[in-house]
Amino acid sequence: MYRYDQYDQTLVDERVEQFRDQTRRFLAGELSEDEFKPLRLQNGLYVQKHAPMLRIAIPYGTVSSVQMRKLADVADRYDRGYGHFSTRQNLQLNWPELGRVPDLLAELATVEMHGIQTSGNCVRNVTTDHFAGVSPDELVDPRPYCELLRQWSTFHPEFTFLPRKFKIAVSASAADRAAVQVHDIGLRVARNAEGALGFEVWAGGGLGRTPIIGSCIRSFLPERELLNYVEAILRVYNRFGRRDNLYKARIKILVRELGAQAFAAEVEEEWSALRDGPAALSDDEIARVAAYFTPPAYRNLPAEPSAPYQDALVSQPGFAAWVRRCTHAHRVPGYVSVTVSLKEHGQAPGDATSEQMRAVADAAEAFGFGEIRVTHHQNLVLPDVERDSLPALHTLLRKSRLATPNIGLLTDIIACPGGDFCALANAVAIPVAQSIQARFDDLDDLYDIGEVELNISGCINSCGHHHIGHIGILGVDKAGEEWYQISLGGVQGPVAAIGRIIGPSFSRGEIPDVIERLVRAYVARRASVEERFIDVVQRLGIEPFKEAVYGSSDRSQRAAA
Repeated sequence: MYRYDQYDQTLVDERVEQFRDQTRRFLAGELSEDEFKPLRLQNGLYVQKHAPMLRIAIPYGTVSSVQMRKLADVADRYDRGYGHFSTRQNLQLNWPELGRVPDLLAELATVEMHGIQTSGNCVRNVTTDHFAGVSPDELVDPRPYCELLRQWSTFHPEFTFLPRKFKIAVSASAADRAAVQVHDIGLRVARNAEGALGFEVWAGGGLGRTPIIGSCIRSFLPERELLNYVEAILRVYNRFGRRDNLYKARIKILVRELGAQAFAAEVEEEWSALRDGPAALSDDEIARVAAYFTPPAYRNLPAEPSAPYQDALVSQPGFAAWVRRCTHAHRVPGYVSVTVSLKEHGQAPGDATSEQMRAVADAAEAFGFGEIRVTHHQNLVLPDVERDSLPALHTLLRKSRLATPNIGLLTDIIACPGGDFCALANAVAIPVAQSIQARFDDLDDLYDIGEVELNISGCINSCGHHHIGHIGILGVDKAGEEWYQISLGGVQGPVAAIGRIIGPSFSRGEIPDVIERLVRAYVARRASVEERFIDVVQRLGIEPFKEAVYGSSDRSQRAAA
């Protein structure tokens, strides 16, 4: 993984001291709230419903065991002993005391961590595939490109005050586990007819109040022009993006209003002035950054599993279920990647206690090379685990309640913090997730239902990505009461889709029954156990599910009226 050089460390250390003085001046009454707000946001500090919230950057979701232990330490010393891993692959602390945040940031700086550009109208944390570098289905490791974008965009003077926040995702696999089509800029690594590396460029995607699938504005961009072309897009957005209306300020609105073809033409014109300029990537610069991501010292392991491992699969049903749901193919024979579930039933999705963070750090060192990934599904990944050591790893994770075998299933729920913490939320999200987990607490039933992605957002900002859930749940306000709207058919990946609302909203207490009726309708209509929930929705449409929930389409229409 990337390690700071002297410039990185100096930049972060100086930012801590700068913010320490800004915080002192605010608490002394020398800075007004309006003056302090942009300063705290530039350091990842929000004011939430009950307390400040600090968002800590985890660039492209890669964190070391040392850094994970530091996150656990600051969660104990400055917060309430836990943190929340977000869909942006970052960590949020929900209860820090404002006056102590500079000390917290100073501690993070000792392990090359910070909160810079995790908020505000700037280029946010660049995200990527949580299996980057180890997946057998990727062209190359996309993380060096993410790091190049991070270094280029951090404190870029031209893009510090964009019309709105800006999110970039990079993927190098056909499966697109980074969801590039719903980002402001999505970059898919590709090869041209001559075999040269480059990028398929998407722009104008996003969720929130106006969910839009992005448009491919360039089918192949040469590798060396990555930064120049991204700069061209940002310049066009900075020049033409709306600043008069908060709800129409994202680049997706600009692309929609201009049209993808006209927007692409503006970008190409801007790029023509930047092409082959100072920001063009030389082979030496690409190699310099890629050297930080060289593969670890893998052992030469047998392709076939050992007898003890095979015996454990037969004799321990719980272990076998965990292997099926939580382990993933690796490009090196004898190794697997392991997803550590942060979705134990009854637990807030994405939350991890300080003890659990330390347990994951221990596991990363004992069973891997000290590296951990954060997924945008709000789980963690140990990327390099010897297959034959899985029984011992399972035992360790189970002791820390980190071995729930539900990855990809109905209770592997994505959920934002919702009304329990966020001042913007219309409704709670965590209790709804917990009520669904309680209803589907039988693992055998979960396995029979199969793969279902269920996402929950407490408001239209879609921090829980409800628009691209197979089942999406959105909290809405009705006369001061919490209600929930259901959508079906959302998909992330190489052919993304926005879910469709099925009808009138439901009270919080009705949601578990509604989800159960949707699941029963799916099971009754699937052609085989291999046909997933989303496959049936795409084959039949949402009408059979509406009827299952509301009783009939006529009743639904009457209720809507």
